Order: sequence, then C-alpha cells, then structure tokens
Amino acid sequence: MAENSIEAYAADIALFLNFLVSCKVRQLHGVDILHIQEFLEAQGAQKISKRSNSRRISALKSFFNFLVRENLAEHNPFLAIDLPRSSQTLPKALSQQEVMSLLAPPNIQTPIGKRDNAMLFVLYSTGLRVSELVGLPLSACNLSAGFVRVLGKGNKERLIPFGDQAREKIDDYLKTARPLILKNKRSNFLFVTRRGTCMTRLRFWQILRKTALAVGIEKEISPHMIRHSFATHLLSHGADLRAVQMMLGHADIATTQIYTHIDQERLKSIHKKFHPRG
Repeated sequence: MAENSIEAYAADIALFLNFLVSCKVRQLHGVDILHIQEFLEAQGAQKISKRSNSRRISALKSFFNFLVRENLAEHNPFLAIDLPRSSQTLPKALSQQEVMSLLAPPNIQTPIGKRDNAMLFVLYSTGLRVSELVGLPLSACNLSAGFVRVLGKGNKERLIPFGDQAREKIDDYLKTARPLILKNKRSNFLFVTRRGTCMTRLRFWQILRKTALAVGIEKEISPHMIRHSFATHLLSHGADLRAVQMMLGHADIATTQIYTHIDQERLKSIHKKFHPRG
C-alpha cells in the first residue's frame, strides 16, 4: 500500500485503541459490539464523514482479522458492523478562468517564486496527486519528450504528458532558479527546498492557498482541487475518458466517470439560469 494509506490506517487503529483505554478496556478479547457502537457514536459527534468512517471500519475489521489469526483475540466484533453508505459527492473544481489567474500570479521572478509557479503549471498540466508532485525525482521529468514518469498508488508507473507552457516553466526553473535555491547542494528531487529536500504536502498547500488569495480567489482551495480541475477541463473539451483514467492513475474507470457528472451539473445550472421557462 501507499505510505499515506498505511499512515491513515495506523492512525485509525491507534484512535480505536485509545478509545478502549478511555473505556478502561485492557484486553482485546473484551471488545464487543457495544464498544464499537460507542466508538462510532463518538466519531459521529465529531462530524466525521461517512467516507472516513468507512475507511476506519475497514481498517479495524482487517486489524481484528489479523488479531484472530495470531490468537491475540477470540473473535472479530467488527464482522457484525456494516459499512455506512456514503452518498457520492461531486469533487469541486476551479473554473478555467480561475486556473488561468492562479497560473499567472504577481511577483514570480524570485527563485522560490519560479519554483512555486512551475509546480502549479505541472500540477494543472498533469493532474498529479500532491504527494506525487512534491516527491517527483529530477530524473522523472523528460523535457525533450514532454512527459513525467510517476510512481503512483500501488507502485504503479504511468507516463503523463505536459504542455509547452509547463515545459517552458520547468526549463526556466531548472536553469535560473533551482541552482540558486540549492546553493551548491545536490538533490535528486525536481522541486527542491533550500535544504535540498523535497517540499512537504502541507507546505505546498500553504503556497497554493497564499497564491490563490494573491490573485483574488477566496474560496477554500486544495491541491486535489487542481487535480479535479485537470480532469474536468479535459473531459469538457472532449478528451477520451479512458485516456483521462490513465493519466490520473485510477485503477477503476468508474472513479474517473464522476468527472463526467460535474460537466452535466454545469450544463444543468446553465440551463436553469438562462432557459426562459426554467
């Protein structure tokens, strides 16, 4: 599994174990369905999403299966728990004009500014996950061919093309900004910090948010929203669904199909707004 998934599942298990300690449950074989119901009620009081609760239950169900196999628990109480049904929510995307504003912020001529701007261009041009973007190796970017090689979820490799504007931004960053940021240090990462390491996901989110505010975008924005925008804009301009699936790295095309619903919702809103008889 991806490192981020492992961290999430470990956090889910630790959360439940801490809950058991608060209930003075010291032995795992003493866990029953009432404890689980109390735990889920406590999570519901914190307005945890159905999707997060589903992941949490799945993680704990697998964990208790492991405990039973290792003779550390007598039974798996989570087998009696059904996963909550989660309603499908459409991912939020920026308009094309908002993206253009985001890609042309003021004051980008400093080395750090050039780096940040190049990262935004790559993110929108390729639809990478933020963890894939910040961790891109220098060797993964082929400027002459115009693509990046990405090792995504499940260690699955994919090649994603990027446009001429992104190529120009990367080339300028590599020639005029990256050496100044590193100051004689060496790094295997494409986008570097002054320490020669890659940027954290949180730090890039902060940069994105600051850039959005600078160009007048006040809505809540995230790197994943740029990924959503990449897919939505491609499909709205007639891109093949299968091709978008490959670029996004989705294992199931049904995951990609949700972006076709976004465009349908946009058409509905336009119809409702402008049709004389509603």
